[in-house]
Amino acid sequence: MNSTHGNTAGPGSGGDVGPLGTAVEPVRLAIVATHPIQYQSPWFREIARSELFHVKVFFLWDFGVEKRRDPTFGKVIAWDVPLLDGFDYEFVPNEATEKGNHSFWGLHNPELKNRVAQWGPDAVLLLAYRYRSVLEFLFKWRKNPVPLVFRGDSHRLFTQRTLLYKLRRFCIRTIFRNFAACLYVGSVNKEYFIEHGVDEKKLFFVPHAVERERFNPEDDESSEETPSVAFRRELGIPEEHRVALFVGKFEPKKAPLDLVDAFIDADLERVTLVFVGDGALREKIVERINGHEQIKIASFRNQKQMPAVYRAADVLILPSVGLGESWGLVLNEAMECGLAVIGSTGVGAGYDLLRDGENGYLFERGDVQGLTHCLKKLFSDSRLLDSFKKKSRECVEEYSFESATRGLHEACLEVLPRGQSDGSPTGHSGVCNYTNAM
Repeated sequence: MNSTHGNTAGPGSGGDVGPLGTAVEPVRLAIVATHPIQYQSPWFREIARSELFHVKVFFLWDFGVEKRRDPTFGKVIAWDVPLLDGFDYEFVPNEATEKGNHSFWGLHNPELKNRVAQWGPDAVLLLAYRYRSVLEFLFKWRKNPVPLVFRGDSHRLFTQRTLLYKLRRFCIRTIFRNFAACLYVGSVNKEYFIEHGVDEKKLFFVPHAVERERFNPEDDESSEETPSVAFRRELGIPEEHRVALFVGKFEPKKAPLDLVDAFIDADLERVTLVFVGDGALREKIVERINGHEQIKIASFRNQKQMPAVYRAADVLILPSVGLGESWGLVLNEAMECGLAVIGSTGVGAGYDLLRDGENGYLFERGDVQGLTHCLKKLFSDSRLLDSFKKKSRECVEEYSFESATRGLHEACLEVLPRGQSDGSPTGHSGVCNYTNAM
């Protein structure tokens, strides 16, 4: 499967102009991604629209393009937003026996190195490394002068310093030596890179973001039957009720059962808790709710429906406890819609987007009583809650695709060969005159 969309800029086309008037040709950037992801594709489009880049994405797996069963949601999923529009891409053949990103062996793409090299990039951005294909690519690429850049969002918020940890740390440090620059999405992710041997001078801020235009207020919020009103009516939420919202997979690491217990303990008046999603813990959640009238479970909602879901609520709650919650992009989505937020210390985004006491509250992961206290405190003061909601949009302002693209370009300017001071070409394909470009 191979297709071209959107970006037509290439080597020699008109580029950006630096602050000192120095012309900068578009960086020819190859991106290696596991598969089309609803949160990544909009950023790829933004990169492709920018005059700073000529981009092509090399996908290692075709999950998400057609309807397939998502084992964590426990149902067949096909995203209703475009995943492949607006940028050049190709699917590199995956020869794994059991294809997927669920294991190290699930991505096996022997042609990856040759496909990327044949395209002739100035730099290569990798968005994962814990797969056979990527490690093979790093090994095969080691003599290629084209620099590699890595973007990740891992953290070490609650790692035990065991022998296994030390071994993993050694392996990761060894892998990170292959990258000329690393892109961090937030403060705890930056600490993770530093802990694993990356020089701070090689780190660049490239934040996680969501499609801001999709989560802007509806054009006609004053109309009687907006999608958000219809959502509340569908669930039977009284008009006078405030709404606390959980969005995500019903799985242990997200700790939805902790939220049920905390909400019941809080015994709030005129507040409804809504769960949106699906997953392995659904039956246990229903059992724990036990007919509680102020707790509702909505069916799975696809991407286009999510803005209305958020606008129907007042507070998003993310009580995650597991290692897999590296960031938590639902916080970005909720804050773009003007929701206050409550998050656990197990959520990477909580250390950047959540400003405790300004737009929400942070509680210790796994502390149900602490979460109960946060719920009582926030829902007992309507003026405080409304001020938190207003503040959220300010707190997320910097976390945009535009900011991410600028940070990526800064990293490329740093790692690519620089032009001569007189503006002569570097001799590197598609890139020249980088001196004084930023």
